[in-house]
Amino acid sequence: MGHVYLYTGPGGGKTTNALGLALRSIGHKHKVVIIQFLKWWKKTGEYKVRKMLKPYYEIYQFGRPGWFKLKDGDKKVYKFGGKKFVVRNLEDVDKLFAKKGLEFAKKVLKEKKPHLLVLDEINLALHWKLLDVKEVLELLDNIPKRTDVVLTGRNAPKELIERADFVNIIIDKKYPKHIPAKKGIQY
Repeated sequence: MGHVYLYTGPGGGKTTNALGLALRSIGHKHKVVIIQFLKWWKKTGEYKVRKMLKPYYEIYQFGRPGWFKLKDGDKKVYKFGGKKFVVRNLEDVDKLFAKKGLEFAKKVLKEKKPHLLVLDEINLALHWKLLDVKEVLELLDNIPKRTDVVLTGRNAPKELIERADFVNIIIDKKYPKHIPAKKGIQY
C-alpha cells in the first residue's frame, strides 16, 4: 500500500510542500492528480501549469466560487494580492462541493490509479465539518499499492494524524509585518 503524507499546522507552505512532491513525481513521469477542496481560483500557478505538464499532471477544484468575495470599500476585509475580500459563511453548497471532491477522489483512485494523489485543504474541509473523517479514513484504507496520498490543510483531525505515515506540522518562525502576495510565490 502507498504511504500517507500529512502537512498541517498554522504556518504557510502546506500546499507548496505538496506541489513540490508533485513536481518531483512528474519528473519521474509518474501520474499526479491534485484535488483541491474549498478552492476555485484558476489564476494560481499550480492550476495554470496543468496544460504544460500533461499527461502527468491533473488538477481539479471543488470550491464555491467567491466564498472569498471581492468587495471594495468594506471595513471587514481580508487583503490578498492587492485586492480586498470579505469571507462569507460556509453554506450547504460548500458541503456539496466537498462531498463531490471526495467522491471524485474515490473515482480517480479506482480508475486512474495515480502514483500521487494530493487532497489539498482536505483537513480544513474536515475541520469545518464539510466532510466526515470516517469517509476519508475509508478512502485511505483503499488506496492502491502504487499510490501515495498527500493531505494538506490546517487543523488536521487527530484521526488523520494517527493514520498518516508521515506528519509535518508547519509553523511560521518569521515573516514580514506585511505578507506579500507575489505571483509565482504565494499563488
